[in-house]
Order: sequence, then structure tokens, then C-alpha cells
Amino acid sequence: MHKRTFSWTTEDGIKIHACEWAAATPKAVVAIAHGLGEHIERYDHMARWFNARGFAVIGYDRRGHGQSGGKRGHSPGVGPLLDEIAQLLVEARTAYQDLPVFLYGHSQGGGLVLSYTLHRNPKVSGVIASAPWIQLSFTPPAALVAVGKLMRKIYPGFLQGNNLKTRLLSRDDKVVQAYEADPLVHDRISAAVGIGMMQEGDWLMQQKGGFPVPLLIAHGEADGVTSSEASETFAAQLEGDVTFKGWAGLYHEIHNEPEKEAHFQYVEQWLSARIV
Repeated sequence: MHKRTFSWTTEDGIKIHACEWAAATPKAVVAIAHGLGEHIERYDHMARWFNARGFAVIGYDRRGHGQSGGKRGHSPGVGPLLDEIAQLLVEARTAYQDLPVFLYGHSQGGGLVLSYTLHRNPKVSGVIASAPWIQLSFTPPAALVAVGKLMRKIYPGFLQGNNLKTRLLSRDDKVVQAYEADPLVHDRISAAVGIGMMQEGDWLMQQKGGFPVPLLIAHGEADGVTSSEASETFAAQLEGDVTFKGWAGLYHEIHNEPEKEAHFQYVEQWLSARIV
């Protein structure tokens, strides 16, 4: 396994930090979009697990996150976030021209890879959405939503707290403690991003029929952050090679739960069955 960092600059001048975990003899590439408020280095253990089994891994810090530039928690809208995923795929195909590429998104990243695939129909071999932000497991305070909608019109960069209860991330106390102590983690979300993601989730729930590529949606059934019920309903509305995998008793970050090995193994089997 060889790990390297690199970067690219968006059209609006934001420097994006990225990482590649190169496998010795890769059979496919997994491109990762992380969740709200976190960063790609939190997936190091997962990348190394897949590296050991022949998968190269590439990922990035979303604008306003981790070591990337930009106002914390802000994007002018959902569109630039989808553009970042497009560039991630460019980087993956440049590094691994002849290999299958799979998109993997968690939480906000999960919602974004679903939206990206439906809006832009990319040439990827499959999509994995882990606990995707389609709908939240809780109802955000009405006053905060109202302020967000108003400020989105007059000051899209207006920041609020994301109201994340960190104890809902994982049943592993060490994971929660590490998250809370991580200087690259933040709890900011702008009006443009918050309202934009909620509207995009509503749009996703209206989609029916064929999904353009093989799709796996994995969700902890005890997730108190994003709704596993919404994920299951969304998957049931689709046609084609679509799989919903519910994990009984697991919290939001399946890849950081005590049972993470079982999740990794399930994803590996799903990926391997779709490598052609």
C-alpha cells in the first residue's frame, strides 16, 4: 500500500485536498465522498482494508472541509459539490485508466453520489451509498429551517450549527471521542448547503424507475442521523441492479461500528461480483 496526497483547484478557485491509497495489483478503484463536517482521512482504516484486498482507493475533502479551502461548511449550492465528484472521477480514471471505478459516498456524500449519478449519468461500474442523506432521522427545528430558507436568498453563506449529536455516530466510544477531538472536524453548515441538501433529498424521493448503474445502499437501522426508512423506500422505488442492505442495531457510521468488518466484507463481495 502506498498513500499519497495531491490537490486540484476548482473553477471558482477553491483548492481541494485529496488522497490516494494505491494497491499493489489493483483490480478496481473505489472513489470516496465523505460526510458533512468530516474529512477523508477518517477513512484511512477503510481504505487500507480494501487496499489489502486489491482495491485502490481515492478520496477528497469537500470544499469547506478538512484540508480543502473554502468557508467551513459552505458551497454556493449543490452543483459545485457534484462538480467535485466529477473531478474525483477524472483523477481516478487518470491514475487507473483500465480499471473499473466505483463511487462510495457516506451520509452527505451518500446523498451527493446518488444525485450525481441520476443527474449526470457517469460511466462508473457501480455506486455504494452508506447511510445517505436523503432524509434526516429527526425533524430539524422549524425556526432554523425558516432562517436557512430566508438567508439562502439574501446571504447563502450564513452559517448555523449542524445539530449533530456525536454519540449517534457510532456505538464505539473511541470513535466518538476521536471525532470530538479531531481539529479537522467542524459542525458548520451554510444556508445554501443545508436547504440545498434538503431539497435534493426531496427530489431523490420522487425518483422512480431504472437507476443507471448497479447500486448498493447500506444503512444502520438504528441510525439517528439519516433515515434508514427513507433509504429503503428510495431503493424500493428503483428498478435494475439495486440492493438495500439494512444493518440491525447499527448507528450512522457503519464503517466505524464494532461490526465494521462485516460491512466491509459485504461491500467487497458486492464490488467483486460487478467487476467485469
